[in-house]
Amino acid sequence: FVEPTIFDNVRNGMRIAQEEIFGPVLSIIPFRDEDDAVLQANDTTYGLSAAVWTRDVARAHKVVRALKAGRLWINTFGESDPAMAFGGYKQSGWGREFGQESIDAYTQTKSIMLRM
Repeated sequence: FVEPTIFDNVRNGMRIAQEEIFGPVLSIIPFRDEDDAVLQANDTTYGLSAAVWTRDVARAHKVVRALKAGRLWINTFGESDPAMAFGGYKQSGWGREFGQESIDAYTQTKSIMLRM
């Protein structure tokens, strides 16, 4: 068991902000505005997942489109569906699991034309 841990006043250059942590860890990184938040979130060699928490859903959609991550959540985290592709950007993954993307990865398309 790993106890959930929150790190406050993390700077984006710190190791804890730059590496993937697979555990119940939350790093709080201050930002000036929306553009700065997106810039800092994308300033890593990884891009497995990200979440945006806000009351402004239209703004959240704008932000998640700008984030370089393979799986994104708005006002939730960790929920999944078999139809939802799983895989990261950059050093967080190659290809996708689940969803139509995984079927496409394991099949080959063949086009056949027949004139009668």
